[in-house]
Amino acid sequence: MLKQVEQWVKAALLEVQEYVQLVGRVSGAVVTRPYYYRDIVLQFEAIGVGSLVVVSLTGFFTGAALALQTGQTLDRFGARTLVGQLVSASMIRELGPVLTALMLAGRVGSGMAAELGSMAVTDQINALRALGTDPLRKLVVPRVLASTVMAPVLTVIADTFAITAGWIISVTNLGVSTSTYWTQVQEGLYLGDAWQGLIKPVVLGLVIGTVGCHVGLSARGGTQGVGRATTNAVVVASVLVIAVDFFLTPLLMRVLY
Repeated sequence: MLKQVEQWVKAALLEVQEYVQLVGRVSGAVVTRPYYYRDIVLQFEAIGVGSLVVVSLTGFFTGAALALQTGQTLDRFGARTLVGQLVSASMIRELGPVLTALMLAGRVGSGMAAELGSMAVTDQINALRALGTDPLRKLVVPRVLASTVMAPVLTVIADTFAITAGWIISVTNLGVSTSTYWTQVQEGLYLGDAWQGLIKPVVLGLVIGTVGCHVGLSARGGTQGVGRATTNAVVVASVLVIAVDFFLTPLLMRVLY
């Protein structure tokens, strides 16, 4: 039993080491040539435009549910008009970045792991190396760049849909006037909230992209290995999104407020 635990710990540490090395190599490749612009544009489209619908729907229904729940709670204190503040602050500070990142982890992280895993088990990665192409620059850098840049853009879209949904629910179900709702939205937000809502998605998008690529490149064992890699990518990325958000929140609060 002790030997199995020791082997598991060694494997986990080795995995972390390989992941950190990948992040370091990607960081170096981003600031040096050559760049595969066509692949970068394709990944921006696949990750950004492809995730637009799911992120928008997630934001809309989250904002609607949040307005309903907070409206009923605020009624107990006679403060129903503050629902705009709660919806906007909750979405922009916390729920928007985290929910968007989780949606990207499920859709984008799994896709990266499946694509790169399939290439790894069929020796396409080695074929690229034989042709003189760096797989890191050709396959990993475009995906990491796209996930890092598009995550804050999608988060802003999700926040917009959520606040709009909160407005619809507030007017139709809670009896809050339009002017009151939007006034409370503006009064409840600070510049630090906006920065927090933009910095978090950048870090979380980087985590999703690097985890998906690392797990995909590490896939072994044919189609079963690709399936395991896809599952692991979603699970690991989702857990890391929540964990990184937990540690990032107090740090940003100290710096921005």
